[in-house]
Amino acid sequence: MTSQTATEWVKSDRQVERERVRRTRARRSASVATVSTIVFLVLLVWGVTNSPGWASVKETFFNWDEFVGALPDVLNGFLLNVKIFLIAEPLILIVGLLVALARGLKAPIFFPLRALATAYTDIFRGVPTILVIYLIGFGLPALQLQGVPSDLATLGIIALTLSYGAYVAEVIRSGIDSVHPSQVAAARSLGLSHGKTMRFVVLPQALRRVVPPLLNDFVSLQKDTALVATIGPLEALRQAQIHAASSFNYTPYLVAALLFILLTIPLARFTDYLAARSQRRRGQ
Repeated sequence: MTSQTATEWVKSDRQVERERVRRTRARRSASVATVSTIVFLVLLVWGVTNSPGWASVKETFFNWDEFVGALPDVLNGFLLNVKIFLIAEPLILIVGLLVALARGLKAPIFFPLRALATAYTDIFRGVPTILVIYLIGFGLPALQLQGVPSDLATLGIIALTLSYGAYVAEVIRSGIDSVHPSQVAAARSLGLSHGKTMRFVVLPQALRRVVPPLLNDFVSLQKDTALVATIGPLEALRQAQIHAASSFNYTPYLVAALLFILLTIPLARFTDYLAARSQRRRGQ
């Protein structure tokens, strides 16, 4: 009978000590960060609540009765903001992708299409979003053309799509340009057409690289849905304005702000997570 001695890897004393030091430093850093944060918040709250005008600010912006009274209407209007966001987001992706692809066409015959795409991105990136909403919201109905929508929320979606589509197009185009030319050359050498090369080789790599900046744009889009209130839809900001005008109290604006924060912060943290994961994959 033969006996086989199993050997197990055992950490050296130096490795054990190194890991202990790392854990100690991590706990110390977490403790210092926690204490400093608490001290900062306490000082901030003390400074605000002891300011000369705090009583007036508390009554005007932090009135609990006004908060409770405005919450149902503002929340109902916020659902329209979410609806606008969910409809506009896929439309923006489609417009941005088509414009980015159009700007990448190199053949001379496609020059008019490429010039049109370039003009679109230059114009709509140069005009503030709120002006685009005004121009679309009031200009399209004034043309009295058959088939032009009259619903104000729909007009706001069109305006946001046109404005953000230009930004998203440039993000996607930068992702396409970041793909190494050797990838395209290899695909073409295998007999793939330009369209199949873009579809199966370039776009999958490009879109994976631009997900974090795209999500940043959509965080901004979620906030900018409030700009649609300027042409009349009863979304969260408009509902808050109605309550504030009737009571001369600004607490309803705080209600709307909190609702936007509750939606945008998780999306922002998810964006940070994807960006960090992308850096880890690249070994940075």
